Amino acid sequence: MELVYVLSGLAVGFIVGMTGVGGGSLMTPILLFFGVSPTTAVGTDLLYAAITKAGGVVVHHKHRNIDWRLTGRLALGSVPAAILTLWVLHHLHTDVQAMNVLIKRTLGFALFVTAIAIIFKQQLLKFAQRHAGDWLQMSDRKLAVLTVLTGVTLGVIVTLTSIGAGALGTVALFMLYPLIPTVRLVGTEIAHAVPLTLVAGLGHAGLGNIDWHLLGNLLCGSLPGIYIGSHLSGGVPDKVLRPALAIMLAIVGAKLVV
Repeated sequence: MELVYVLSGLAVGFIVGMTGVGGGSLMTPILLFFGVSPTTAVGTDLLYAAITKAGGVVVHHKHRNIDWRLTGRLALGSVPAAILTLWVLHHLHTDVQAMNVLIKRTLGFALFVTAIAIIFKQQLLKFAQRHAGDWLQMSDRKLAVLTVLTGVTLGVIVTLTSIGAGALGTVALFMLYPLIPTVRLVGTEIAHAVPLTLVAGLGHAGLGNIDWHLLGNLLCGSLPGIYIGSHLSGGVPDKVLRPALAIMLAIVGAKLVV
């Protein structure tokens, strides 16, 4: 099983390197398929995401692709929301089986939304750009409040399911800031995902939801996988990769919900 986990990390890292999405969306369902409990799968995947995306922050910062003001606004909502969600999970007096069912169904719903966001990403971006004037007429204060509320939503979803920080967060930023270059929004969301997944992951560790040995095996595969995938990015048409990824996520989401 150690080799299987390493290969799983390699495959997911490769896909993330090629498409920029799919880390938590793929890793958590894979861990569930291998019999890992939902709480442990989510907790382990959160720390896995924090470590792997930290390298992306360094690269994006070097190329000036991070808007730290937006990162701060998102974190202002997401980090407290993650802490509050962890507090609720800790004090929620329910049996483990009921908690696992809650996490699996929330995960399934989040996978559905992520799949839709991936499929209609270009249409959503065009819609946001067509209505950029409506957004630009908003005051900076109102835009800041909406950004913080977006962070709150992401904080709850990511803490419960370990997914959404990438695909959902980037689409939300596209809608709020349609005139900012795409690569800068992607870098900003990666920078925001690191503190969010780190806080949520450490919180799950405090709840005993981390398999440290499993985490090490996943990282052994994913780090070289991301490196290889990023260098092969563009080798397979995006119009083929993204729909295939979205269909796979939708199928997994349906199975988890049903």
